Amino acid sequence: MAMIVALVVIVFGSVLFHLLSPWWATPLASNWHQMDSMLTITVLITGLFFVVLNLFLVYTLIRFRHREHSRAVYEADNPKLERWLIIATSAGIIALLAPGLFVYAEYVQTPRNALVVDVLGQQWQWRFRFAGSDGKFGASNVRLATASNPFGIAANDPSGQNNIIISNGELHLPLGRPVKMLLRSNDVLHDFFVPPFRARMNIVPGMISSFWFTPTKAGRYEAMCAQLCGIGHSNMRAYVIVEPVADFEKWLKAQPTFAAGLSQTRNKPEADASNPLVAQGKALYLSKGCVACHSVDGSKGVGPGWKGLYGKTETMSDGSTALVDAAYLKKFILEPTARVIQGYAPIMPKIELTETELAALVAYIQTLDPVPVKSAAAPTQAEK
Repeated sequence: MAMIVALVVIVFGSVLFHLLSPWWATPLASNWHQMDSMLTITVLITGLFFVVLNLFLVYTLIRFRHREHSRAVYEADNPKLERWLIIATSAGIIALLAPGLFVYAEYVQTPRNALVVDVLGQQWQWRFRFAGSDGKFGASNVRLATASNPFGIAANDPSGQNNIIISNGELHLPLGRPVKMLLRSNDVLHDFFVPPFRARMNIVPGMISSFWFTPTKAGRYEAMCAQLCGIGHSNMRAYVIVEPVADFEKWLKAQPTFAAGLSQTRNKPEADASNPLVAQGKALYLSKGCVACHSVDGSKGVGPGWKGLYGKTETMSDGSTALVDAAYLKKFILEPTARVIQGYAPIMPKIELTETELAALVAYIQTLDPVPVKSAAAPTQAEK
């Protein structure tokens, strides 16, 4: 009897929890109402099977409970029952899969007038690329990818020079216009997902996947990575700003082209660039994976940007402050979670570095638009 009561409570409790739960899907902000319909179909079919199977189990416990002077009869098989089970199971699977096939076929068939956005996922940040005034994307190759050229755009391709690269984690899109998302990764598996759009797709290294949607509601939406991609996965976020077409075009025209950004990087004076220690630090910045979290161009990343970091006064999560000098940088690199900088999560892993490598990284950071350190030799609050 206890088992019967438990099963009845589980069934009706689960149904009530679903009906009364405050955790429903976020309001839809794109054309993909079919995704919500698919979710509803899945819940209804699986919920129906859940209720029927458990109530059937309750029935069998009552119908075939132990009785005195009664013995069970062995039955080798029951072809009629097996046929009904096969039919019911097959119908349920078809009802689950068939609608999804039609929706997916439409999901990957992009309208001809769609705006194309090239999306790059890299531990642990998002970058976006738009075609230039000629409407063409430049040829790209992952072998050409660098910190200043993450998409690996070929320098000898004129179509790529006026491409627009967005590295600050904010993607603007026009309201009411179809958008095709081309997805690629330079390292591991990622997944670009904006919940209110109901649109997402896995990003597999070595492949370019795609999907499309039409934003139907202006606003600011959070985008995230929906595949576990490493220690900084939870912070791999961006924002999608949906705005009227005129505002979007104004924003797009204000963004620098790939050629302008590359020229700025090349012409930027870098103090002590001829110093072998600085060159080694720059190489370590790329090879040790620092580039994934710390930008050198002032853009926002998972961790504090290195541009203008040296000589700056950082505020910690506990409200204390510390001067960023050589001693601070060395201590922070060796013990990254000892203290937490305000506004950032303590997710930086410990990296094995020799004394020379550590000095090289610090030397490189010092060249990135440093703020003059007033008292580098004096102990900071962080080092007391």
